[in-house]
Amino acid sequence: MNLFAESLRQMLGAEPRRPEKDDYTEEARKLHEFKKTPEERERRRRLLAEELANKKESFAWRKWRWPSIIIINLLFVVSYYYDIQLVEGALTASRVLGFHFADLNSALQVMLAFKEVLINLAIGVTTVAVLWWLVGGRSFCAWACPYHLLSEWVEMLHVRLAAKGWAKDYQLDRRLRTVLYVVFAVLAFVTGYTVFEWVSPVGITSRALIYGTLGGMVWVVLLLLIELFFVRRMWCRYMCPIGLTYAVVGSVSPTTVHYDLSKCLHEGECRKVCLVPHVLEITKKGRATKAQIDIGADCTRCAMCIEACPTGALSFRIKGLDKLL
Repeated sequence: MNLFAESLRQMLGAEPRRPEKDDYTEEARKLHEFKKTPEERERRRRLLAEELANKKESFAWRKWRWPSIIIINLLFVVSYYYDIQLVEGALTASRVLGFHFADLNSALQVMLAFKEVLINLAIGVTTVAVLWWLVGGRSFCAWACPYHLLSEWVEMLHVRLAAKGWAKDYQLDRRLRTVLYVVFAVLAFVTGYTVFEWVSPVGITSRALIYGTLGGMVWVVLLLLIELFFVRRMWCRYMCPIGLTYAVVGSVSPTTVHYDLSKCLHEGECRKVCLVPHVLEITKKGRATKAQIDIGADCTRCAMCIEACPTGALSFRIKGLDKLL
């Protein structure tokens, strides 16, 4: 199995493929066989019971992520309110200390609508692409997006309501995101308008914070209510073309979440908290084809799986640099 190609398949909405016998490396095959032995199964059972009994809920990375989202968006608000001109614009397109920044998907929409490559947008796209490539493609979602933070808070409430039977988590087809990506691109090209920006809760929330334009927030609140009671993380998981755009960048990022098969107890705590649990299919018994694997392109680098893992099987890694440390 080509792990990179499989990662891209899943990013576009395909269901994770079960590995075939020839896909496993010798080291991974031996590890899987060893884990099936009665002695190792009993040892893992005891270890898991101990780890879960002693494990405390961790917010180690959220203590960095949540302030990151708040600070990034507050910079726009404060700069506009006090006319500092330190950060101009919004998340969709801005200028920071004279450097142009442009959200990849928004820039594509504008270029398709105007049917020309605007130099400032081209510069902004390059800047943003390099930045988020360095820190890990879909990190924008988990570390900068204001809607992501609102959705994350709603998800925490959703989990509590679902436990009481007051909310459901209906599954949608993940290919919907790819379809919407194409639909909005075609609409921009045909109509000459950036139609996506009218419905994007990311742009709406950003502009509402900065300029006080609250009309579009009715749509944002409606989305959050749907996510609260019916479809957990509906926009981020199934619909957002922005996430797909950054996932393309993230597919070749040097910063990844790394999985160590030898440490994994396969208890599934990581998948319970993951925004995009299909990227963690390899943590299921018998699924990892290598002993050491980088999590796929659709990963948001939110680190919630790292916080949830009781044995440290998941960790951040910078390719190349980890060999030097």
